[in-house]
Amino acid sequence: MYSGLMSTPERLIESTRELLWERGYVGTSPKAIQQHAGAGQGSMYHHFTGKPDLALAAIRRTAEQMRATAEAVLGGTGPAYARIEAYVLRERDVLKGCPVGRLTMDPDVIADDELRAPVTETLDWLRERLAAIVEEGCAQGEFTPGLDPQQVASTVVATVQGGYVLARSAGSPAAFDTAVRGLLALLAAARTPASAPAAS
Repeated sequence: MYSGLMSTPERLIESTRELLWERGYVGTSPKAIQQHAGAGQGSMYHHFTGKPDLALAAIRRTAEQMRATAEAVLGGTGPAYARIEAYVLRERDVLKGCPVGRLTMDPDVIADDELRAPVTETLDWLRERLAAIVEEGCAQGEFTPGLDPQQVASTVVATVQGGYVLARSAGSPAAFDTAVRGLLALLAAARTPASAPAAS
């Protein structure tokens, strides 16, 4: 399943990430991780003290990748609206859900301060990153005065995460698309006439 060039710790972390996403913490047993990674029990416990230690490494990796993926879109130099639009419309496996967002619904992760920390930190980072972009747009006259960057950022994150839930419930990515396009319509209404694209 994995490249022969991937080290055993990497295989174990990647396997745990996939299994946490698919099965949750309780459903991800050490035996399932070992089988998925093609690693023996001794090898697993040589690199990690146990399942919680490995799960923490996997959750941190998932959080890091989510930040990197978001920053690749949000970190551009274009208008604020365009960067937010690119973020919410970027290609996703909508029906699988957000790997970080789904961890918030895992009671075993949320009940453990150490496992929950990377999840909370990542969602906080995303809200702050989006708020900074909205604030930048306000400062440059792209959005109408009075727009609250923190409120907009929280709305963007809530819409994306809620869109995953709607899509999974409906069994169709269309529900996600409808949610984020509704959000963009509201945000577009807050653009100043000078920044909005001219009608064709």
